[in-house]
Amino acid sequence: MEVRSAGPDVRVLTPRAAKVRVVLATLLVRVNEVVSVDSLIDELWGEQPPRTAMTTLQVYISQLRKMLRDADPEQGGELLQTRSPGYLFRLDPGQLDLTVFEDLHARGREALAAGDHTGAADLQRRALALWRGPLLSDTPHGSLLDSMAVRLTEVRTAALEQRVRAELHLGRHQELLGELRALTAELPMHEEFHAHLMVALYRTGRQADALGTFATLRRTLVDDLAIEPGRQIQQLHSRILTGDPALLRPSATSGARTAAPAKGPGLPDFPVTELPQPDPLFTGREAELAELAARLEGAPAGGCVMVSGPAGAGKTALAAAAAHRAATAFPDGRVLVRLRTGAGGRPAGAEALAAVLRAFGTTGTLPTAEDELGALLHRLTEGRRILLVLDDVASAAQLRPLLAAVPGCVVLATCRGLPRGMAALGVQALPLGPLGPAAGRSLLADDEASGELTELCGGLPLALRAVAAQLASHPRWTTATLADRLRAPDTRLSELRAADEECYGVLRAAYAEGAEADRAAFRLLGTVPAGPFGADTAAAALGSAAARAEDSLESLVEAGLLVALPEGGYRLPELLRLLAVERLAEEEPATVAHEATARLCEALAAELEAAHRARHLDGLHPLEWFERRGPELADALVRAHRAGLWPQTVRLADGMSPFLEALAAWEVWERCHTAALDAARRLGDDAAEARMLRSLGDLAWQRRRLAEAGDHYRQALRAVETAGPAASAETAPERVRALAGLVDLRLDEGALAGAAQLLDPMLDEVPQDIRGRWELSRVQGLLAVEAQVPGAAETHFRQCLTLASALGDRRLESYARRWLNRLGGGEHRADWSEVRPGVWRARATTG
Repeated sequence: MEVRSAGPDVRVLTPRAAKVRVVLATLLVRVNEVVSVDSLIDELWGEQPPRTAMTTLQVYISQLRKMLRDADPEQGGELLQTRSPGYLFRLDPGQLDLTVFEDLHARGREALAAGDHTGAADLQRRALALWRGPLLSDTPHGSLLDSMAVRLTEVRTAALEQRVRAELHLGRHQELLGELRALTAELPMHEEFHAHLMVALYRTGRQADALGTFATLRRTLVDDLAIEPGRQIQQLHSRILTGDPALLRPSATSGARTAAPAKGPGLPDFPVTELPQPDPLFTGREAELAELAARLEGAPAGGCVMVSGPAGAGKTALAAAAAHRAATAFPDGRVLVRLRTGAGGRPAGAEALAAVLRAFGTTGTLPTAEDELGALLHRLTEGRRILLVLDDVASAAQLRPLLAAVPGCVVLATCRGLPRGMAALGVQALPLGPLGPAAGRSLLADDEASGELTELCGGLPLALRAVAAQLASHPRWTTATLADRLRAPDTRLSELRAADEECYGVLRAAYAEGAEADRAAFRLLGTVPAGPFGADTAAAALGSAAARAEDSLESLVEAGLLVALPEGGYRLPELLRLLAVERLAEEEPATVAHEATARLCEALAAELEAAHRARHLDGLHPLEWFERRGPELADALVRAHRAGLWPQTVRLADGMSPFLEALAAWEVWERCHTAALDAARRLGDDAAEARMLRSLGDLAWQRRRLAEAGDHYRQALRAVETAGPAASAETAPERVRALAGLVDLRLDEGALAGAAQLLDPMLDEVPQDIRGRWELSRVQGLLAVEAQVPGAAETHFRQCLTLASALGDRRLESYARRWLNRLGGGEHRADWSEVRPGVWRARATTG
């Protein structure tokens, strides 16, 4: 690590303390991103942080801020910022060698793909010149720095390989011999470097040495791994063995566009196989793999199958596996072409056609006109049974000329969303959903925690691989340990990023490539609770009309940032939802999220209120509807409370109360109404406080926490008294229902006299609202039953039936009818008494 000061007089200000370097290094490898406090503590102390970890971390942060101010008195104080749930190090990418290195490497990769070999060699050489040794070799590594060091070593190797490849294209084989010998000695199993050395030796007239290089590689692979070298290097070996003259010259001229005479393209030999090796970790998609392979084997010439799914869903792995499985159906070859450049762009038109030709192995100078390239590709593939895999298609406009150029091929394409216009091209769609718990158990361990980890990862194969890698690098961890670490939504992304930078990078790339309007809508959808949602919910979050919201949602589906559900509605894949939350907090003022959450909660509360009056919702009974929507509504209430939206918190709790009571959803009921009680008290709303206390009393009574129930009912009565006569219209129903709860408690104790005494204040002030009168009639009927006065009981339960019918509440109607049937001599169990709808109490019997 090296920190240099700003200005003309450069000073080295690298921290001496190892722990401070760890904090700085962790922030720098995730520069311009929020790093959570938990991640920093893990990096510093692993699984055994001291009790003073938080305080000590704050000391380290303070020391870093002082160092940064010393390094740059003008701007240093703004570099390290506190951002929930941790810290953010803001830095111009040009001020950090890591970001400069990755940028040069990405640009070099693009230049190589475009055939600019001079530019590619120069860019990769400049990138490699920044490499001063293994990442942070003077700094202790935790799991994040360990994974980053491994990743960057791989990136450096890739940059080196691409520089060598570009220089071989430029005819510099003689100069490369010594370096390639050193590289093959250092990396004895690296096939690309051995292939480059074989070519360089062959071009310098050393055919025997080239063949000996292959023999050495093969012996190493067979002895150490019991595998043969890959197909590509085997084909190269065959060409050298037969003295192929085409290998004696570079396959392309310099990318500097010199005046050298143009050469026509060299066409490949068939069959051609350009596929990644089968993935040993491929799992969980057996049904989709079988279906996809069958579709490919039966596809006619010109057929196209499109595999779609969100970032990280495993589309490329599935496509490659299907291409391997369907090999016998394509005797002339199977070729995979990646249609995404290093910077996230996608070639189209002539550039895309050239990329396909290069993937087939076409060498030399290609035409530049799109129609000439298409004609060449058509001649190349005509009359041949070939599978062309196009990875990461962006649009129908990109795909159309490719399909037109290969009418005899079968095309297998992948894309994040299903772009508009695909149906007109005759594309068969195969959408990929999330993996189920069984896939997690297959990949990780056959236990319950693996199923939970699958859900926490949103069923994304890429995230599950990151989890598997994390478990492999921490032998003492169990799946339950990792599930505990990933359970908190606020830190889940940072935990996965520490496990595998690629997983987070793929998600961020999907977001970054969207149009600005799509990114803005995506961020606001971070306020929507997890699970399916409709256009109306999205319209509230986006603050737009439903029709406009629908357009935004469809655009996000096409961009692969949102999933349209077959049964209707939409869903943000779990990790993309967490990314939306992160980006909203990072890129928007806090007021934007606050206002969107308020709009959303108001819309959900209105939906709940409408549900009370409906017979059916979306074809479902209201209780079934709430069972489906309950988790989303509870999540919205908790978010509203967290955001300080007190009125919305109370309104949502009021709307949920009858559903929670009917379904006996105890845990959700307690969590939501405890939050709403706090909101009511913060508002100073005594009537709302009384409602929440009475509801929590009903909950405690259902759970047989009778002392707690009594406390809540009595507190509710005190809140009614505090509210005073001015609020009597709101509080009178709660007064009656709280007293009815206390009557139930006396009846539980068998204290009939005490129950009767509590009825007196209820009868003195008969409530005006129908539900309050229903509760009064209910407890009167129960008291009459216990006092063995069946005629009076029947009168009270008939009144219950009349009031329930006026309310339109079938549940309360059914309760009254059951009692009337029992009192009329119908079948019943004398040892049980239904004290509240659906709640039964054992009764003492005689005889």
